[in-house]
Amino acid sequence: MSMYDDSVLAHLVANRIGQDTKAPILTFEYEGEVEERTYAELYANANKLAAFFIDHGMEKGDRFGILLLNHPEVVEALVAASISGCVAVPIDPRTKGAKLAYMLNDSGCRGIICEDYNLEAVRQAALDSVDWCVQVGDNASEPTIDYRALMQADVENIAVRTESGNDPLQILYTSGTTGDPKGIVKPNVNYAQAQILGSSVFGIQDSDKLYTGLSLSHGNAQLMTLAPALTMGVPVVFSRKFTRSRLWDITRQFRCTMFNLLGGMTAAIYSLPPATNDGDNPIRRVISAGMPAAIWQDFAQRFDVELLEVYGSAEGGLFWNAGNGPAGSFGNLRENPLFEGRIVDEADNDCGPGQSGELIWRFRSGEAIEVLYLNNPEASAKKTRDGWFRTGDVVHADANGWLFFDYRKGGGIRHNGDFINPAFVEKVIAESGLVDDVFVYGVPAASGAPGEKDVVAAVVPREGYSLDSDELFSVCREGLESNFVPTYVQVVDEIPKTASEKPQERFLIEAFEKSPQRVFTEELSRV
Repeated sequence: MSMYDDSVLAHLVANRIGQDTKAPILTFEYEGEVEERTYAELYANANKLAAFFIDHGMEKGDRFGILLLNHPEVVEALVAASISGCVAVPIDPRTKGAKLAYMLNDSGCRGIICEDYNLEAVRQAALDSVDWCVQVGDNASEPTIDYRALMQADVENIAVRTESGNDPLQILYTSGTTGDPKGIVKPNVNYAQAQILGSSVFGIQDSDKLYTGLSLSHGNAQLMTLAPALTMGVPVVFSRKFTRSRLWDITRQFRCTMFNLLGGMTAAIYSLPPATNDGDNPIRRVISAGMPAAIWQDFAQRFDVELLEVYGSAEGGLFWNAGNGPAGSFGNLRENPLFEGRIVDEADNDCGPGQSGELIWRFRSGEAIEVLYLNNPEASAKKTRDGWFRTGDVVHADANGWLFFDYRKGGGIRHNGDFINPAFVEKVIAESGLVDDVFVYGVPAASGAPGEKDVVAAVVPREGYSLDSDELFSVCREGLESNFVPTYVQVVDEIPKTASEKPQERFLIEAFEKSPQRVFTEELSRV
């Protein structure tokens, strides 16, 4: 029997300490090294971290950034946020420069937890503007604080300061497709709610063992893998980062039975050379988002797995196709027991079968989905106008109500599951000193994943300078997180523009197709 309400993450974990067995609930693997956590170890470490927060004057509602790959310390920090009543801000650890500074400043982070691999980016973006910086790893030194030293402290259990499941636990930032990233305020109760999805939608069973290499800085890994594992008592294995070449070896080693995939990851795995033991693996179900219809059946057959295609957003809501719908569909407009969906045109009129429009939804009960964007009430109201959650995605449905993704409203570039803001890429390239003009756009992904695009940077070389595309790729690698690095560099004499100086994408796409000798990939630039 639970001692406290599971809607608070700290209580949820504490209530399950008695369920600890010889098997840990969390396993983290990286290049042969393994770290494990039981519920008791997770709570004890989180309690020590929460004590540190309080000792450093962190009040309820104060925020701190987490910039880590998939380490156990990410989960400990989330639980510590719940114990202390503080709010975690998980940020993709690859983030750097102006984008990182914006997120930390917008959220008002008073402290940061980072690692050796991104300490310099943190130092350049914000180290002078925060009260403290805790470093995970072997090389912590002044002015950073050694995380491991904090774990050696003898600390009594702190009274949980979070009072309700509706109290904020974390702020998850969007990719910033059409402007600056927006911070989604997520409450504690989201973790407890994951049990419903885990059992009724994902089909997680007591005998399952979950796996993911997706980043815990994003909603997918947290709310579709970590949260069901913690609430249901099902063990989970995390890789520090996704590696397609090791995927099947890892799942065989740890005897995992389910994992998640996003976008182009699916095609990347499928493009691995066929092996005689492809179907000899313990995975029974793959939860995918963006499985290309062209490889749907072949993927399932080759690896001997069931496919569950899902579509959702970090703000809330979910549609799914558990194999009872056509390949390429992510769910049914009429048969979702949790959410009522509509496809509408610009005037909110319903679209008929085969007609494309924006997907909107609300709870089947008629209750609207509540969305709270940090410091942005206008965006919050716009997202849920008239009680309907506005996805911003253009889709269509067939005569039976099965949904198919078309594209992102407003022309955003979705690449490997992330929506890429071209402005960040253009800024880095423009400041490189190598080009006179740049425009970033998307072309249909070579992977064939529906709705996915590859990133193209169309550049005009600096006058009198012979552009070395390899040098430009290096600049992008230095200044951008890896998923934002262009897939292609397209060299042009000028960026075609309208009289109002708006770039004309269609002419660049035409040149991209007709002049392949002026289009470079990172590999080709090194030949």
